[in-house]
Amino acid sequence: MAVEDADLEFTLTKKVDASRYELHHRGQLVSVLDYRDDGHTVALTRAFTIPSFRGQGHAARVVGGAVADIAESGGRVIDAVCWYVAEWFAQHPDHAHLLRQRSA
Repeated sequence: MAVEDADLEFTLTKKVDASRYELHHRGQLVSVLDYRDDGHTVALTRAFTIPSFRGQGHAARVVGGAVADIAESGGRVIDAVCWYVAEWFAQHPDHAHLLRQRSA
C-alpha cells in the first residue's frame, strides 16, 4: 500500500515485513506507526516521529492513513495500544466504530 499526496509530497507506505506504516516527505522518513495484526485485531502499538519533524502533524497523518487502510481492508478491529493513537481516536469519534470493544 502506498498513498501519495501530490500537493504535500507525502507518501504513506505499509511495510508488512516490518509490521509498520511509514510516512515519507519528499523521500525522507518522517514518522512511523508500528502494529501487530492477528487477523482479527490490529493493535496500533507505537507512533513515532523523527524529532526534527515533530509538532507538524505527521503522527496524525500516519495514524489517519493507517486507520483508513485498516477500515478499507475490512474484517478487523483496531486496538489503540499507543497513547497517541488513543488520543487520535478521541479527536476523531467518527472512527470509534473501528475500535475493539473492551469488556468491563
